[in-house]
Order: sequence, then structure tokens, then C-alpha cells
Amino acid sequence: MEFFPELTAISSAMAKATLNGAVPPATIGLLQLRAGQIAGSTYHTVRQSNLLRKSGETEERITAVASWQDAPYFTEPERVALELVETVLSGGSSGERVSDELFARAAAHYDDLALWTLTVAIAQICFFIPVAAIAKPIPGKPPGKNYRT
Repeated sequence: MEFFPELTAISSAMAKATLNGAVPPATIGLLQLRAGQIAGSTYHTVRQSNLLRKSGETEERITAVASWQDAPYFTEPERVALELVETVLSGGSSGERVSDELFARAAAHYDDLALWTLTVAIAQICFFIPVAAIAKPIPGKPPGKNYRT
């Protein structure tokens, strides 16, 4: 933000959009944790895990995000959200990122606003993944001079 202060407005708008109430904050946190895991970002996995803990999430749910497919801790809407972020970041098995079948399952759990909220939540974490990958901020340290030099 030091070099591009205008990005503050973009990141604030994305945060506000994800917290519009259409999708539970826990679901947003879980999918953003999964995105950090897929990207191999210690910064994001530590950050999202800590945010989830502060919001009251259990250790079982936080830990089980890595193996969500067979974990008994998630609702069907949460599973669809986790599958969406995984598919977007890892690629779909059908050659397209989000298949019609996955979209239909998501639409069965989420209305249009919620689907767009999930889309923005995935975009939000994808916006910050390169920052962590390139600058390598230190997990748990405040922003500032805690980046690779």
C-alpha cells in the first residue's frame, strides 16, 4: 500500500463485499484458508486460521479444511464453497474450471448475491496471494518492514 495507496480502496471494497451477509463469515474464512493452503502460503494459512479462531471456529474445523472432502465437520453449503475455491485454483477435472454440475450444486445452496459474494471472496484471497508469495510477509507480524528485502 506504500507504493500504491489506491489499492486500499480496492481491498476495502472487496472486504466490504464479502461481509455483506449473503454468505456466513465462517464460510468465507474457510474458503480463504483453503486458498492459502492450495497456494502453499504460510502467511495466509496462519492469518486465516487465526481469524477463524478469533471468530470462534473449532480447531477440528480449521484443521479439517485441508482434508475437507471426507471431514464430517462441514455443511453442504460449506463443502460447495470449498470445492469452488479448490476448483478455481486447481483446475477442474472436466477441462473447465467450474463445471455446469458444480455451478448447479452451488446454485442449489446459494442465491445470486451469495454466488457473487463467494466469487468476490475467492477474488479477494487471489488478490493477496501474490503479495505473500513475492514479498513473504512474516506470519503474525504487523504490516511494515516485515517483508523480504
